[in-house]
This record gives sequence, structure tokens and C-alpha cells, in this order.
Amino acid sequence: MGAIERLTITLPADMAGLVKGAVDDGDYASTSEVIREALRDWKLKRELRLSQLSELKADIARGLADVADGHLDNFDAERIIARGRKLLADRSISALPKRPKRT
Repeated sequence: MGAIERLTITLPADMAGLVKGAVDDGDYASTSEVIREALRDWKLKRELRLSQLSELKADIARGLADVADGHLDNFDAERIIARGRKLLADRSISALPKRPKRT
């Protein structure tokens, strides 16, 4: 783990109760373990958000380059709406649990 540094933190009563409850229930050996795991989760989520933001910025840059190069399509709201509905329907279907085959 490397060097250890002691910090003092202040939490709202409900959060402090959650941390203490996790220790009391035996899920963690100490409140420090609870906080360390929470920080690891926060770090992963933050890295994911930063990665997604970077991808979005790259997509925007590609789009702007396409506009600058004259690669444009006419705006067709109906086509865009239809595509969005199809993507949403495909996502909804893929989120459904797989049913076992009947024999």
C-alpha cells in the first residue's frame, strides 16, 4: 500500500452511521477500510468519466473537422428520430434477461 498518511474527515451523521454500520455488521474490519474502498470506487468512476469526456471531445473534433471539410448531410429530423427510436428499442431488447428454451 505504500506510505500511510492519517487524515481526519467530517461526515454527515447518516454517512457516518453507514460507515460504522458496515464495520459493526462485520463487512469491514475498520472505518478506514470502508473509506479506502469508497475512495477506490470514486477513483474508478472519476477515471471512467474523464475517459468518456475525452472520447466525447474527440467525437466533437471529428465532427467539426467534417464540417470544415464540407462533409455535411441535410438535416432530417424524422430520420434522426427514427434512428434514435431504433437504438433505444435495440438497447431495451438487449437489456431483457435471456429466457431458457422450452423443450
